Amino acid sequence: MIKNKNNIETKPSVCPLDCPDTCSLSVKTNGEHILEVRGSIANPYTAGVICTKVMRAYPDFVHGAKRLTHPLKRVGPRGGNHFEIISWEKALDLVHEGFTSAIDKYGSQTVMPLNYAGPHGELACGSMDRRFFHKLGASLLARGQLCGLVRGSAYNSLYGNVPGMPPEQMRHSDLIIIWGNNVTVSNLHLARVIKAAREKHGAKLVVIDPKRTRIAEQADLFIQIQPGTDVILALAMASELERCGGHNMEFIDRWVDGYEAYMENARTYTPEMVSEICGIDFKTFSQFSEWYKAGNIVSVSVGNGPERGHSGGSGIRSAMALQALTGNHGKLGAGVFAKPGNSFPKSTLRLERPDLVPYGTRTINIVDTSKVLLDKSMVPPIKAVFIYNHNPVVTHPDQNRMRRALAQEDLFIAGSDVVMTDSMAYCDVVLPAASHFEFPDIYGSYGHHYLQRAEPVIPHVGESLPNTEIFRRLAERFGFDDQIFLETDAELMDAAFIEGDPRLNGYKPSELPLEEALAMSTKDGEDMILCDTVFPDTQSGKIELFSQDLEDRFGYGLPRFEPVERIFPLSIISPSSSKRTNATFGGCSLSDGQEEVEINPLDAEIRGISDGDNVKVHNERGETLLIARITDSVLPGVLYTPKGTWLSASKSGQTVNALLDADIRTDIEDGACCNEAFCEVSRII
Repeated sequence: MIKNKNNIETKPSVCPLDCPDTCSLSVKTNGEHILEVRGSIANPYTAGVICTKVMRAYPDFVHGAKRLTHPLKRVGPRGGNHFEIISWEKALDLVHEGFTSAIDKYGSQTVMPLNYAGPHGELACGSMDRRFFHKLGASLLARGQLCGLVRGSAYNSLYGNVPGMPPEQMRHSDLIIIWGNNVTVSNLHLARVIKAAREKHGAKLVVIDPKRTRIAEQADLFIQIQPGTDVILALAMASELERCGGHNMEFIDRWVDGYEAYMENARTYTPEMVSEICGIDFKTFSQFSEWYKAGNIVSVSVGNGPERGHSGGSGIRSAMALQALTGNHGKLGAGVFAKPGNSFPKSTLRLERPDLVPYGTRTINIVDTSKVLLDKSMVPPIKAVFIYNHNPVVTHPDQNRMRRALAQEDLFIAGSDVVMTDSMAYCDVVLPAASHFEFPDIYGSYGHHYLQRAEPVIPHVGESLPNTEIFRRLAERFGFDDQIFLETDAELMDAAFIEGDPRLNGYKPSELPLEEALAMSTKDGEDMILCDTVFPDTQSGKIELFSQDLEDRFGYGLPRFEPVERIFPLSIISPSSSKRTNATFGGCSLSDGQEEVEINPLDAEIRGISDGDNVKVHNERGETLLIARITDSVLPGVLYTPKGTWLSASKSGQTVNALLDADIRTDIEDGACCNEAFCEVSRII
């Protein structure tokens, strides 16, 4: 901590957003307010560099006009944003009354928590809150289907629950493949690793994406693919590499299971299909295969983009499988950049206490939330909801169905958030949550292997409270007197990780130094290299190209392409925004003004649309009004507009999520297909 005579202090912190980079921060305050947020060098991977949105939006997010500072009670129609200030005691009483009234009539499973990935701290994201709802006997929520589970399950089907390549190892690669990952927006520090590899030894960069992103513009080879067709390209590439002698049979014999079945399937996918369905010419396909074959140390990063289509699980599995077929494991710089979070010695069971869950408690897929809330035949029905760490109105597919669901007057809704979001506007009771700058927490990462801890840098704003304290008070109000509801935040931190694990370097988690990020390695202190220092954690002990588990659960033991019926001519994709992290910061000035939609010149000309025109993008589920940007960065037949937009940014009061079909699901894990949406666009006269 640095302090001057004017009481200006600079304190260490950590960014908790749903982002793989989990940056270390340096926060300047005057004791009460955040004045400036910068990157710090505490984390060697993030190394003082942070994204513009974090630097510019955090002070407004913490201290702006939308900040919640007192408990509120709804006094008008749902969604109307009319509230009155009440005391914490009254607010807790109302939550208790709303929940118990529903429970007395329908049983405890009538209550449903509705949360996702707001702050990613171990305490804020899943500690005292999980204990409370488990003890209450509420319906369980399967959260990963909204985003991330499909990619994780695809990875696990090949490798098991082991860490993938740490991102820094890409510095040693001679061929880097970025597949469906908008690095400069969603994975900023990986861009620096890529740059270092190219400058150090001339590594080639291949980018595969429906949109020509900034990282695509830097690529040696940009493969612009039709959304949702990744599996065709990957399987055809597997077949082409076999034809030209690009398979590493020595590695396959030692480390791969299911090769023959996989290749029998892959051979049915041809370069002609790549051209006709993926929209990729043979010259580009051939160049990719030549470079893959010639690459000595190849690394691949598969982002969340490919998982957001019906064949998403198959696309990710087949893209990752190319590394096994070519023997790109077992050496520094070769591998799949995924699941580095598996390197952390977490103790999830001790932290969340699933043993408190009553036997037979049902689990609800988070993507089905709106359908479940509207289902009058469900037994028991959901009649009480608690929304926290989440903004479902602007992040779930089929936005208008979600709004209809939350607008039901016979539904009791409590919520907690840092700011007044579009979802909080539907709540009967709103509890003001502290921002992560106002409470202690400990942070792993799903994009690098450094463990970090943070303490408050400012006092609680207004009457806001951390998630842990909110749920302690709720537990007390419900009469839960178990010792686990009395544990301090420090005790929760210590419960979050395996006591005495050598990767903690002798530290208790609650005592990790604030200005140092702790690097995770193997238990023996070695670099994590799959098939060298860490090994596949599958039933066979090998990389499994055929998954019996996925075959038994979903019928997709082998990856395959299945087209989705199109009613409208245009495909719309909604990746991450440079102005927001998912929906976080959607209420800040960075996101003011109407959002844009990118459209190819050919599609614009057909529809009489000029650059800068106001346009309506619509389908049978809804419509959103956007500003047209004509560009060849998107393919003909494809529209692009970023996700996470709040309702106020659209003159129609709807965002792109109103166009997304909540009932189209991924091939594995029943996940959301946010990039499998079809629409039309027209000029507003």
